[in-house]
Amino acid sequence: MVRVVKKASERRKEIIQAARELFATGNYESATMQALMDELGIAKGTIYHYFASKEELLEAVVEDLIDEMIRKKIKVMESEGFQELDALAKLRSFSTSDNLADNNQRILAELHRPGNTIVHTRQTGRYLTMLAPFYADVIREGCDQGLFKTDHPLECAEFLLAGIQFITDVGFYPWTEDQLARRMKAIPRLGEAQLGAPEGSFSFLVEGE
Repeated sequence: MVRVVKKASERRKEIIQAARELFATGNYESATMQALMDELGIAKGTIYHYFASKEELLEAVVEDLIDEMIRKKIKVMESEGFQELDALAKLRSFSTSDNLADNNQRILAELHRPGNTIVHTRQTGRYLTMLAPFYADVIREGCDQGLFKTDHPLECAEFLLAGIQFITDVGFYPWTEDQLARRMKAIPRLGEAQLGAPEGSFSFLVEGE
């Protein structure tokens, strides 16, 4: 039988995808590197060449999720009719399109474990850094359209995204349901005030809550 030798990038991606499926459908704590080796039919040395530990592999899986989410946001931007929308409609489209939590609850829940605090913080920062420029472009359009008023579109995007992420993520602190509800109720008005938008413009952020 001819041995199939894959490129390093292909092998790494294959391992990440297998781990993503394993972590998403099973229990991360009970999942083992051996189970991945058996699933992929690879040797111990191969998997540890790419990932020194299961924790390192978890971070690679989260990075893959983030990259996928960014690709989906780009797809939304390139969809038919998107460029004809005003800035508020674009923000609504961004906010209601697929997000990181969709179908990935089991994986993201692992970031809330005390042992994964550093990974959680680092990947949240990466997520916000990659996402903010998309929102900043829309905010600039909104300023040109007279919908928003700010001289700092990127900083506003970073501030709003980071603030919302922190005050609603129980992985950073075990917020109570009352605390979360209070904050969710205030988020639309805070966003409107930050961008100088008319009251009620961001009500879509809490629609269905």
